[in-house]
Order: sequence, then structure tokens, then C-alpha cells
Amino acid sequence: MIILGIDPGYAIVGWGVLEYSGNSFKTLGYGSIQTPAHTDADSRLLEIYRGMKAVIEKYKPAQMAVEELFFNTNSKTAIMVAQARGVILLSARLMGVEVFEYTPLQVKQAVVGYGRAEKKQVIDMVTSILNLKAPPKPDDTADALAIAVCHAHSGCSRLAKYLK
Repeated sequence: MIILGIDPGYAIVGWGVLEYSGNSFKTLGYGSIQTPAHTDADSRLLEIYRGMKAVIEKYKPAQMAVEELFFNTNSKTAIMVAQARGVILLSARLMGVEVFEYTPLQVKQAVVGYGRAEKKQVIDMVTSILNLKAPPKPDDTADALAIAVCHAHSGCSRLAKYLK
């Protein structure tokens, strides 16, 4: 199964594509969609849509795993990220990709084994699990790969299929 992991953002959307089969991973690709600061909001959202469409068309994932929003104290930032996340979810739906959502705690638990793990621990584990030569950059990309790994370990399980 091909899984697209997404770390939603407004300035940077991290993405990572994994093939998961027989309890093993093959990394198909990863990167980020970046929108320039000082660009109007609708242009940035359009850029996110175009980037998502290109990734989905290239890799043809069956499922997409997205990190749920974590609201910080800056409500303006939260609103902008929520708008970007809406574009990301709509992109998947329009292209027939099934969507699953995970909290940051679930992702850390699945990848590191500890829900309060530090970002460096997540990056190190993603690099190790996927046998990458170097840690993925930017960090948002590593997070997207971690979300895909989390989904493979959680959402693709026999139990998860049974509970649907």
C-alpha cells in the first residue's frame, strides 16, 4: 500500500510517501511545499493545492495520513494553518485518496515509543526506520514521514481494517 504522510502548514507543508508491504517500508519520495512569505493568502493556498495535486498524481497513494492541528496561543497562525489543512484534505478527497488523522502524541508513540518524545528523537527514528542516508530536511518533511510510519503501524493493521 502506498501511504502519503502530510505535516500540514501554511508556510511549509511537509510530505512523505512510503510503500508499506509485509511490515517493511520503501521510501518513494519526500519533500515540502513551500509558500513565500508576504504573498497573499489565496495565492499561498492555491500553491499548496497545486503542490498536493502534483504529489498525489505522481505517487498515486491509496491513503493519506495527516497530523491533526495542534493549537498554540497564536490564533492567527492557527487559522492560517487550518485553512491550509482544509485545502490539503480537499485535495485528497478530490483525487480519491482516503484520509486518516493522527495526533502528535499518537505519531510520537508509534515512531519513538514515547508520546512526549522530542523532535530530534522523532527525526532520528524516522531516519533509522526508513534507512535514510541523512535526516530529511526540513523538519516538516521528517514529521510527514513519521505520520506515514504511524499510519502504517496503526491504520493499516488487521484490527483497524476489522473495526471499519
